Amino acid sequence: MIRPFGIDEILFIVAAVQWTLALSAIAFAGGAIGGLVVALARVSQVRALRYLALGYVRLFQGTPLLMQLFLVYFGLNIFGAGINPWLAASLALTLHASAFLGEIWRGCIEAVPSGQSEASWALGLGYVDRMKSIVLPQAAKIAVAPTVGFLVQLIKGTSLASIIGFVELTRAGQIINNATFVPFKVFGLVAILYFVLCWPLSLLARWMERRFAVATRR
Repeated sequence: MIRPFGIDEILFIVAAVQWTLALSAIAFAGGAIGGLVVALARVSQVRALRYLALGYVRLFQGTPLLMQLFLVYFGLNIFGAGINPWLAASLALTLHASAFLGEIWRGCIEAVPSGQSEASWALGLGYVDRMKSIVLPQAAKIAVAPTVGFLVQLIKGTSLASIIGFVELTRAGQIINNATFVPFKVFGLVAILYFVLCWPLSLLARWMERRFAVATRR
């Protein structure tokens, strides 16, 4: 039975924003930890670590996120892991974010002038002290803008979790549309909510990028 699109349906969709934000936060936090490991491995002096990290990045950057969600959810269930959509989406998006953040941060580490590293060697600093005290703090300033930009893409990427049954913003829209059959209103509202979530972050990323560009010219 078709029901009208009213305030209850709107509130159901709006309430799903919390799950989109929660999934984004988990994936970003896990991806930040994994991304730092990948970035450090990519610039490591150990060749095996560099190749291993490069293979990881190529794998996740070279395959669709949708396929990664399918493999994690259906693959682990086939092997009897009994994983639920929430955990599968979190794990897949974390692995995905680790690869992209790792490559972003690798570029930022390599963007630090080589003279900084040479000076640290002259001072007798070891690898850990050099990265912790000299290279990473400077790379972090460069990384802020592209990292925020990637967060925008990650928030939008959570919409693919609907395909494995995780009820986030897009899936909530699908559920309401199946009950009301007013796709323009339903997905128009979904699009507006994504815009409200992502547009301020996009502006923040652009502002940070301009600010860093000005700071480097001084």
